Amino acid sequence: MVNAVQLYLDDSGTRNPDRKPGKRAAHGHDWFSLGGILVAEDADIKDARRRHEEFCYDWKITAPLHSSEIRGKHKNFNFLRSLSKAQQQEFYEGLYQLMVQSPITGIACVIDRPGYNARYRERYGRQRWSLCKTAFAICVERAAKFARNQNAKLRVYVERADRKTDEKIREYYDALRDTGMPFGRPTSDKYSPLNAAELRETLYEFRTKAKTSPMIQMADLFLWPMCIGGYDGNNRPYKRLIEDGKLIDCSLNKEEQPFLGIKYSCFD
Repeated sequence: MVNAVQLYLDDSGTRNPDRKPGKRAAHGHDWFSLGGILVAEDADIKDARRRHEEFCYDWKITAPLHSSEIRGKHKNFNFLRSLSKAQQQEFYEGLYQLMVQSPITGIACVIDRPGYNARYRERYGRQRWSLCKTAFAICVERAAKFARNQNAKLRVYVERADRKTDEKIREYYDALRDTGMPFGRPTSDKYSPLNAAELRETLYEFRTKAKTSPMIQMADLFLWPMCIGGYDGNNRPYKRLIEDGKLIDCSLNKEEQPFLGIKYSCFD
């Protein structure tokens, strides 16, 4: 059996740099992110799935745990509105304990859209990349470094979207194996990126997964706090995950964080 770390990725926000502003979220920020969780061992997967199953059973939940629905108390989680404040607190604390007690680690690349456009719109115009190309490459490459530090391969699992998007993400994965990171060397060398041979050696498998996957749901739950944490380090869910050592940055020293940790891109 191959010794492999597993990376589960979800996305948050719109991939298009020129998206229409529309209704601004209550927090007032505008990002795109790919991120989620790293799971190091098959036994850890079993443990996390068991905890997920027990939480859903206790609360009689049959739908996927969806972060935005839970925060908004709508759709499949509209029932939260009918609970007392104490019961709601019990639910949210139980959900957090599911995250913190599961043997998983949060990792992400978060791109601030206004910062990205300020930096690249004038130079590249309509030739700017879809934000998912940048986020995918950075997040997967850092996860590959994590796996290599454990003498392991990396399996990459991404939440299934529409066919066109899934094919595009697969192209990004294949390009990492074929030619390495897509960024120019003067800009990227300071991050000590893996080269094509190292990525080819480490990237072992790519698949898409439906939202019914418990680990994809866990990726979803971890992603939002990591996103908001780039703007507000005192955000309670983000701060608690840091305090409980659940994000990849917690295992790194300050010198390692710029090229191994959560990436906050274009946060000028």
